[in-house]
Amino acid sequence: MIVGLAPGLKGANRTGRPFTGDYAGDLLYATLLEFGFASGVYEARADDTVVMQDALISNAVRCVPPANKPETAEIMTCRQFLFRTIHALPRLRVILALGRIAHDSVVRAFGEPLARFPFAHGREHLLTHSDVKLALFDSYHCSRYNTNTGVLTPDMFRAVFARIRAYLNLPGS
Repeated sequence: MIVGLAPGLKGANRTGRPFTGDYAGDLLYATLLEFGFASGVYEARADDTVVMQDALISNAVRCVPPANKPETAEIMTCRQFLFRTIHALPRLRVILALGRIAHDSVVRAFGEPLARFPFAHGREHLLTHSDVKLALFDSYHCSRYNTNTGVLTPDMFRAVFARIRAYLNLPGS
C-alpha cells in the first residue's frame, strides 16, 4: 500500500485515479511498473492500460486541501478512513509512506507515538496493532518540488522500492 498526502487537484481529483495527471505520478507509476507493482502503459490518463499488481494507492487526507496544505483537523478526521483501509486488507504486509504527513498518519493510525517511529527517507519500521503486523517504509514525497530541488532523486525513490521488493521476497515477511 502506498500512502500519499492527498488527492492532487490536477491529478486524482480530475481523473479519479491517485497521482494520475500529476507530475508526481510520472515518477510513481514508472517506479511501480519497474518493480512489478503495476503493469501496462502509464499515459497520465485514467483510461490508460495501467493495472495495479498487489498494490493499492491511498492518501492520508481524502479531499484536496486548500493550497495543497491540509489542516491538522482535516488530517485527524481522515485518519479513521486510512485506519479502515489498512485493516480491510488482510494480506497487507508493507506500507510506503510518501512524506511526513503520510508517515505520521500511518503511525498514529496504529496508535503509536511519533517519537518511537521517526520519519526519515529510506527508513523502515515494524508496526503492530492487534492482529495486524506490517513494515512501514518511508520516502520523501515524489512531488515536482522535491525532485526539482534534489530532495528526492529518481534513484533515491527506486532504492526504496528495491528494498520493499526485497522485503516482500523474503520468506515469512
